[in-house]
Amino acid sequence: MPSTQSSPALDAPQFSDGQHEHDASAKAGLTVDRFGIHSLCYRVDNSQLRFAPRADELADANTEIGPQAIFDYLYFHVIPSPRTIYKGIYRLPPGHQAVMENGKLTVAPYWQPRFEEQRNPSFAALKDEFRQLLQEAVAAQLDGSKPACFLSGGTDSSTVAGMIGLASGKAAASYSIGFDAQGYDEMEYARLAARHFKTEHHEYYVTPDDLVRSIPAVAAYFDQPFGNSSALPSYYCARMAREDGVSKILAGDGGDELFGGNSRYAKQRVFGWYGHVPGFIQKGLMEPLLGSRAAQALALTRKAGSYVEQARVPMPDRMQMYNLIMLLGASEVLTPQLMEQIDTTAPLQLQRSVWQAPQQASDLNKELAYDWRFTLAESDLPKVLGATGCAGLAVGFPMLDQRLLDFSLKLPTDYKLKGLKLRWFFKEALRGFLPDETIAKKKQGFGLPFGVWANTHSALKALATDSLYSLSQRGVVRADFVQILLTQRLPEHPGYFGEMVWILMMLEQWLAAKAPGFSMPG
Repeated sequence: MPSTQSSPALDAPQFSDGQHEHDASAKAGLTVDRFGIHSLCYRVDNSQLRFAPRADELADANTEIGPQAIFDYLYFHVIPSPRTIYKGIYRLPPGHQAVMENGKLTVAPYWQPRFEEQRNPSFAALKDEFRQLLQEAVAAQLDGSKPACFLSGGTDSSTVAGMIGLASGKAAASYSIGFDAQGYDEMEYARLAARHFKTEHHEYYVTPDDLVRSIPAVAAYFDQPFGNSSALPSYYCARMAREDGVSKILAGDGGDELFGGNSRYAKQRVFGWYGHVPGFIQKGLMEPLLGSRAAQALALTRKAGSYVEQARVPMPDRMQMYNLIMLLGASEVLTPQLMEQIDTTAPLQLQRSVWQAPQQASDLNKELAYDWRFTLAESDLPKVLGATGCAGLAVGFPMLDQRLLDFSLKLPTDYKLKGLKLRWFFKEALRGFLPDETIAKKKQGFGLPFGVWANTHSALKALATDSLYSLSQRGVVRADFVQILLTQRLPEHPGYFGEMVWILMMLEQWLAAKAPGFSMPG
């Protein structure tokens, strides 16, 4: 049976770059790993199954851009599988396989997470096992070249930096990115970890001029529009490592999602408490009282009312209550001709199907499994893979080692989130290995101060302005929305509306490179 398969661990699909095809009369199988690290796209043309690592490798001059994919991008800031930007070209979702037999293509999951939590485990035993697995996972990703890692100063990247020393017997070369913008720079935490583990440390401060130079090239490197703004600082970090002689770099992605480290996990637990309030108190007292006009006039009761409003919405819908394009109003942002061709409910339908997939899982574990798809597979991993690929660098993800995944599946829920303490077990197991300041710090990452810079840097503002008006001329976004966004909303709230400017700009930059003639009909 002709097949293109990756193991459930981190092995790459067994094919060279470029597209391949199989006659549909034969039997063909395609499989991708559980986190979608190794992307695989496919299409069926004239009874042939064609597949390639990138969606754009399967596109030709007659392949159309999908309107629904444009909306999905503006909703998620990426285009989640199985859709791609191209009509008729699909990306195999993580943990899925596709089988072509007798002219029929079947796509289905071969794996769903099963959380089998240990009861009354021995913390000491789990701690020893965990530390050993971490060292083995890092060792498995080292290839004999200069050992190197990204170092944001957070828990995961610091752990990888330290484990490289244990696994290789050499100090890691570490690479960090900073920003000369208040509230965005956490270089001091990276330096703290570098000193603690005695790494060979390197730093680079990204500037607005860097963005102007690199945005078109980075946007065009991806096989479809990609709006995670951390791709740019990640690219500069990877380029710094490549120029330093590194051929493969290790990233810390996955630790938060396997072991309960994202702040929204605690936030959603607080909302979940509302479900334990007796129904007669909810309906007969709290909701009428807090929903009244008088309650909205006071800050405390207004905040309580907002809590109740969100707590009443089931998951995963609750997480999208403040989705940017939905808050702004899709019809206020998009042209009528695009609105006619999209289903604004489709993204939430996809999220609900992913949310419901894990069986017999706690609320937290359902959130983790959801994030394995939407945070890791669809956004963070493509970001790192794209940034490193654009810089000519290989990358490994030791936190996503199969052994660590299996270990996380057996951890009790309160080992991941104890009360409101994030990644409790991970931090306690590494206490004494990591600096105390690293364990105590709040997560930040490589956040980009784009909105702030777009207001003050003339060349960057010009690039954004030209991109957005060009996108409006394609019939994607309304010209009046672009004008209000750039002249009113961005100056007033650069951190918030800078994100919308960014994703629109990156969409236009990708279209300019890959589909310059595209415009919405009508």
